[in-house]
Amino acid sequence: MSERTILLASRNRKKLDELRRILAPALPAVEVIGLDDVASYDEVPESGATFAENALIKARAGLQHTGLPTVADDSGLAVDALNGMPGVLSARWAGSHGDDEANLRLVLDQVGDVPDERLGAAFVCAVAFVDGAREILTEGRMPGRLVRAPRGTNGFGYDPIFVAAGHDRTSAELSVPEKDAISHRGQALRALAVELTKQPG
Repeated sequence: MSERTILLASRNRKKLDELRRILAPALPAVEVIGLDDVASYDEVPESGATFAENALIKARAGLQHTGLPTVADDSGLAVDALNGMPGVLSARWAGSHGDDEANLRLVLDQVGDVPDERLGAAFVCAVAFVDGAREILTEGRMPGRLVRAPRGTNGFGYDPIFVAAGHDRTSAELSVPEKDAISHRGQALRALAVELTKQPG
């Protein structure tokens, strides 16, 4: 891929930093910017029924409004005992979009009577890249389980109550490199980086 700017259709600085960290080794000539770095536009509703549909909706809107190749992700927590919910509603599970504390507390309340052995869950992420000539979609999944009380101060969202399979610390207790190596978003972004190096740019 030739030198270019890619838009991440998000205002989440942690996501922006993560994308930069993961793309940089594979695509050192690519600059990644976020929505705060471009002229404001009305963001489209995330009306898709799946993570992949929502990621594509956001990536297409970014390209349409800015003309820049755009990456967008949609991710969330799928809890076995809640039939895969909150799922695509993860960011607004408690009603207000992005209220991490309220969302986390609601999930804990909803699984309050669920036995520990049935607290299986997974973080799921879909990442879409759109540049007008092609659309690339990649996905990642991090299986694990919920814990009863938040632990750790790193990360965001449901990280403090999620322990990845094979680990004993929550995602919010992991260092940035540890989390990048196993996270659902890390998996999807690394897969995207591979795809972008294959494509003419």
